Amino acid sequence: MTGKSILFVEDDRDIRTLLADFLVREGFAVEVAEDGVGVDRALARMKPDLVILDLMLPGEDGLSICRRLRTRSAVPVIMLTARNDDIDRIVGLELGADDYVGKPFNPRELLARIRAILRRAERPASAAPVRRLRSFAGFVVDLDARSVDTKDGTRVPLTSSEFDLLACFVERPRRVLTRDQLLDWTRGRNADPFDRTIDVTVSRLRKKLEGADPTAAAIVTTVRNGGYLFSAEVVDL
Repeated sequence: MTGKSILFVEDDRDIRTLLADFLVREGFAVEVAEDGVGVDRALARMKPDLVILDLMLPGEDGLSICRRLRTRSAVPVIMLTARNDDIDRIVGLELGADDYVGKPFNPRELLARIRAILRRAERPASAAPVRRLRSFAGFVVDLDARSVDTKDGTRVPLTSSEFDLLACFVERPRRVLTRDQLLDWTRGRNADPFDRTIDVTVSRLRKKLEGADPTAAAIVTTVRNGGYLFSAEVVDL
């Protein structure tokens, strides 16, 4: 997966240099920034395929930068945090981050997460001639183009992790899917079983579907001690 560009935002010069050099050796084009001002300068020059964003930054913190990124782009975001605090991680996920990695971290683990997110976000090079389209409750999902539109053609802006979750649901409608199953399908077998990412992502997905169409409120329901149920009828188009 060479040729992909990464914007790495980190105020610690040693970490910034070491990780940037590592990612370059792995075939990525890397742009670095140390604060919010640097992020804006970098985005004026490039359109990254992924952003690695430290939580604790001088001036504007990572959560604020993530919020600003989500107003303009669905670029995948991995947050780095030295805090052992679930609240910060959950807030980051609610703001639209796709994943988070705690410091100190193994560069190889971070690399695996980067590649997994980029694979999910990338449209298959050998897409089938007939596009895989699914319809539910007035929405149309294009599984190859990774897009969701309302019945009037309005695009629903989903992040990579939100779309991955929706794809799991539309491929397995009207079945109770456990958190472990959803973690496995969206984040891989190395996912932490105590990871609350799925719960946060389900909440974000619900809000976006409801925001696009208020009648979509009951599409994803929580099954007590079971998991989540996608209750809408799904039709192949």
